[in-house]
Amino acid sequence: MNTRLAQRVPAAAAAALALTALTACGDADDPAPAAASRVSVAGVEIKKDPALHDKLPEQIKKAGKVRVATDVPYPPFEMFVKEGESELTGLDYDLGRALGAKLGVNFAFTPQKFDGIVPALQAGKFDAAMSAITDNKERQQVVDFVDYSQSGSGILVADGNPARITDLDGLCGRKVAVQAATNQLTLLKSHQRECAAAGKGKIGILTYPKDSDAQLALRSGKVAAQVLTKPAAGWVAKTADSGKAFDLVEDPAAPGGYNASPNGIAVSKQLPELTDAIQKALQSLIDDGTLTKIFDKYGVASIAVKEATRNAAVD
Repeated sequence: MNTRLAQRVPAAAAAALALTALTACGDADDPAPAAASRVSVAGVEIKKDPALHDKLPEQIKKAGKVRVATDVPYPPFEMFVKEGESELTGLDYDLGRALGAKLGVNFAFTPQKFDGIVPALQAGKFDAAMSAITDNKERQQVVDFVDYSQSGSGILVADGNPARITDLDGLCGRKVAVQAATNQLTLLKSHQRECAAAGKGKIGILTYPKDSDAQLALRSGKVAAQVLTKPAAGWVAKTADSGKAFDLVEDPAAPGGYNASPNGIAVSKQLPELTDAIQKALQSLIDDGTLTKIFDKYGVASIAVKEATRNAAVD
């Protein structure tokens, strides 16, 4: 079972970071600074919606903040602006800032080891968590999810896509790199049946210990493509050599990636009004196009949801 997505983005991708963040992370119990009346995220100015602010639980309104747990780094969702410093950036961080601006409170992020996030929510240390968390039925027993993305596996190719690969079938008969012991390896092995049924050659699967090793194989032309999580593929395509090394394959039949599953903001079951307010704020960001712009900033616009759902996972 995935704990987040299928695998982590290579640490090398984080080194390509050239983004800035406006707020340092702090302790979950620190008092929050006054929420700004207007916040700019991904080039969009976001204003407080008084009606949505009124839907917040009284304790959140009084505190002026939502205490948010996050596991850093996990590019492109959560990253440090500079290694060894505490300033945060990333897709989840930007989305949290946008939601906070819409609700008129601060989303105060605090690093927390991933396996401790749900227990910390249950214990009341945090109000919510934003950490590319896969929504599943098991977790729904103890937290509620507001789902904001659908993500699975993606295909990374050399800049310009010289092999003209457009989907998984395009990998048949070609050499493909993948990290060992991942869901992406399982995906490639299972697709061999489709290749055979179509009368095409088998995928020449080459496994590597790390994603960065697989990308070196793709750079050198040893393979025609690499399969990894779609968010990772999008981020690497956007940042490696300033976007000039790789391209992300966009398959219209699998906009979130292959075998995509929902990822959500986890909210304490003790705060149903917060869940409701976040869902409505997220829908507002979807309706005005802000969510797509945030995701596009990190090269993964296609995994953004079209509707803010709650507890969308069915298994």
